[in-house]
Amino acid sequence: MVLTDEAMTLAVGARLAAQMRAGDVVTLAGSLGAGKTTFARGVLRALGFMGDVPSPSYPLVIPYTPPEVRMPIWHVDLYRLDDSREVAELTLDDALHDGALLIEWPERLGCGWPGALALTLEIVANDARRLTADVPPAWKDRWPFP
Repeated sequence: MVLTDEAMTLAVGARLAAQMRAGDVVTLAGSLGAGKTTFARGVLRALGFMGDVPSPSYPLVIPYTPPEVRMPIWHVDLYRLDDSREVAELTLDDALHDGALLIEWPERLGCGWPGALALTLEIVANDARRLTADVPPAWKDRWPFP
């Protein structure tokens, strides 16, 4: 799918958010500037968050919790990790008991995240991005795009 501009990227993130539930992991791969944080912003706004959605590059994890959002969601950026073994220190599994994860730079995990909805954003023009998805079985009936 081609996302023609930032507004469409936000809208597609919002549409995906409507299908998210506790236990979901959505990974966002792509180069710098590909729109990963913009996509995450669309998801978070659709879940009810009205504040600024910064990239979690420096804190690595930004948790969003009710009542700011309809369910807990951790926005994660693994760009600054040097070794995939450092991921264990983030205790990301803790978010999945009653919430979900949005993970930017999933390639830093090493072997990926089993069962994750794996999205990739690729720059195709100034404002346009190509979104591709590896849709796991848990998402087959929920995937909101043809």
